[in-house]
Amino acid sequence: MAPDSRGTTPGTRPGGRILVVGGGYVGMYTALRLQRKLKQRLKSGDAEIVVVTPEPYMTYQPFLPEAAAGSISPRHVVVPLRRVLKDCTIVIGEAQRVDHAKRTATVTTLATGEDGTGALEIGYDEIVIAPGSVSRTLPIPGLADFGIGFKTVEEAIGLRNHVIEQMDIASATRDPAIRDAALTFVFVGGGYAGVEALAELEDMARYTARYYHNIKPADLKWILVEASGRILPEVGEAMGTYALGELRSRNIDVRLETRLDTCEDRVAVLSDGSRFPTRTLVWTAGVKPAPLLAATDLPLTERGRLRCTAALGVEEMPHAWAAGDAAAVPDLTASEPGRETAPNAQHAVRQAKVLADNVLASVDGKPLTEYRHAYAGSVASLGLHKGVAHVYGRKLKGYPAWLMHRTYHLSRVPTFNRKARVLAEWTLSGLFKREIVSLGSLEHPRAEFELAAGGGGSGTPGLPGPSRPKGPEEPPRDGRTGS
Repeated sequence: MAPDSRGTTPGTRPGGRILVVGGGYVGMYTALRLQRKLKQRLKSGDAEIVVVTPEPYMTYQPFLPEAAAGSISPRHVVVPLRRVLKDCTIVIGEAQRVDHAKRTATVTTLATGEDGTGALEIGYDEIVIAPGSVSRTLPIPGLADFGIGFKTVEEAIGLRNHVIEQMDIASATRDPAIRDAALTFVFVGGGYAGVEALAELEDMARYTARYYHNIKPADLKWILVEASGRILPEVGEAMGTYALGELRSRNIDVRLETRLDTCEDRVAVLSDGSRFPTRTLVWTAGVKPAPLLAATDLPLTERGRLRCTAALGVEEMPHAWAAGDAAAVPDLTASEPGRETAPNAQHAVRQAKVLADNVLASVDGKPLTEYRHAYAGSVASLGLHKGVAHVYGRKLKGYPAWLMHRTYHLSRVPTFNRKARVLAEWTLSGLFKREIVSLGSLEHPRAEFELAAGGGGSGTPGLPGPSRPKGPEEPPRDGRTGS
């Protein structure tokens, strides 16, 4: 570490430093394009790109439902940043504050608590703020204790293990009440994440039931709770209605215009008065901007997103840029004035390209380009060989929509390496049977050894971790987050 006039930084002070906060869609794609465009400057030391991210990989979130269902290996859902951004400096840590007036970012890393030197102060010339979003939760009693999110690959694989473990519990217990609760799965949120996760896992669990002598697919109870009057609004009303009928035809209980009131003591109580004892409650009811945005001196909208121009610069803040979930970007293609682009992956990937070009144009004193993109449409999977799509005005359903879903996302997942691996796994999954193995004990890898060593263990060997009630007193599963 070498100090400079703007604080302690992760390298020698070059002619110009671009700091990218976040390693998701916007962060990775922006850094990747900057890396290509600045190749010669990076080699000569006239420029440096620093990427600050809490994880050393980018997660391709549209593949999380298929990873949860076992159609794709978890390691193929993520893209290793150090391999893709080999000419960038990767700092694994959390940006805690951004002081744009001084052009510094305060970052804590995995070593912050170990070496006692405190947080890093990373100076920059240009900053791209793309920390993404976090789950938008409500103060619902019991949600923090028993709810499961679905935004990360760890949560997706943990949920897969958890569902299979509940089937193991239901198969082994002699208590009818425990059996019913174990086989009841409640999902809150009827958007992409909730519908696709539920549909893929229901498909997987229905297949898995054939290997249990005392569990039939009809014994599984799946409930989708949605506060509005429709599901999958992104695919249009007609396709949303079709998706609703498809789910209900599979005996999935879809509750529209219904809210979750409480889930204390593992009982989901809905606003319509229904009560469901359950050991699985998955929360996918929207997202909110990352907490970092509130710890900056940059202008925010009422919803807490960065107020940006159509050129993806932060309003009245030269040298600050943003896109994706963190940015409120004017939608120049909308018929109504004042509309903003939707915070989704389709816009994020396209914004990253314009953002990177504008950063370089700003540095070189060239004119900026405004982001303009007409919404192409949406695709959604409803399980194996089932889906809905509304693309460029055309509506598809069933197998054609499912095939389009896979084709589109295969074309969008970063790097040829990942494309080839995902395609190979899809091919193999079509030739062989599903994997129905639960590896929940991976979440407590030292439990067996601690018990053998007389330490008591952090979990009970033989009893998978996710099936145990998780309380707030348990430590985080890794050194960075509690997920």
